[in-house]
Amino acid sequence: PPDRTVRDGDIVSAGSVQLEVIHVPGHSPGGIALYTPGYVITGDTLFVEAVGRSDLPGGSWPVMLRSIRTRLLTLPDETVVLPGHNYGRSPTSTIGHEKRNNPFLQEL
Repeated sequence: PPDRTVRDGDIVSAGSVQLEVIHVPGHSPGGIALYTPGYVITGDTLFVEAVGRSDLPGGSWPVMLRSIRTRLLTLPDETVVLPGHNYGRSPTSTIGHEKRNNPFLQEL
């Protein structure tokens, strides 16, 4: 079991860095991203020019796309995206780049 659970809006400290928990369900019901001004760790929800799977237990494609649209794409365009896997052309991206170039997000 976890030592601690987190909720949307909680702050997690890593050394001197403060990370805000952003609930982004869809890949999994309890999916989170971690945000500090300038950076967002998106885990398996948002990749470089791709998105995560939603076919796992509790996953949902519409819920994941809504999470990305309302919780991640609302961050400043210059925010660096640090995904959970390096599946893209580069290991990182930005929110602005994903808005313009991620084929899974063009319908949003």
